[in-house]
Amino acid sequence: MTLPPCRQIRKTGHWSKAYDRVSLNYDDRFLRRKRLTTAAAEAFIIDLVQTTSLDHGDALELEDGRLIEVVAADEDLLEVTGADLPRIAWHIGNRHTPCQIERDRLLIQRDHVIRDMLDKIGATVREVVEPFTPEGGAYGHGRTHGHSH
Repeated sequence: MTLPPCRQIRKTGHWSKAYDRVSLNYDDRFLRRKRLTTAAAEAFIIDLVQTTSLDHGDALELEDGRLIEVVAADEDLLEVTGADLPRIAWHIGNRHTPCQIERDRLLIQRDHVIRDMLDKIGATVREVVEPFTPEGGAYGHGRTHGHSH
């Protein structure tokens, strides 16, 4: 079955009951127009005015008013820990790498170059599979784009 299109997003905390859900990894949550499939295998098109970064817990509002919950999918990540976590976080941020910051660990997407750098500065790195919800940009919500130095 094909559902009506989605042209509007409701942010986390600004909606209630979901009709269904769609599970998307971090990269797939950055979109404008795309065909998606719900957990119940119903297809629909998301067609937004501009490219948008969806967060875990947002809702896609279909034209008929039904809501599809956005769920952060499990993905291949690196769990980073160490005695000097602020220093490690600085090195990750200096490379403009999306990072999920938690009390005792950092999560980043798997990248062998970044992993090599982390090993060299004394971080403990372990491969994990779990949802990825990195911090948004400092100058607004969601993702930021690169800048010139």
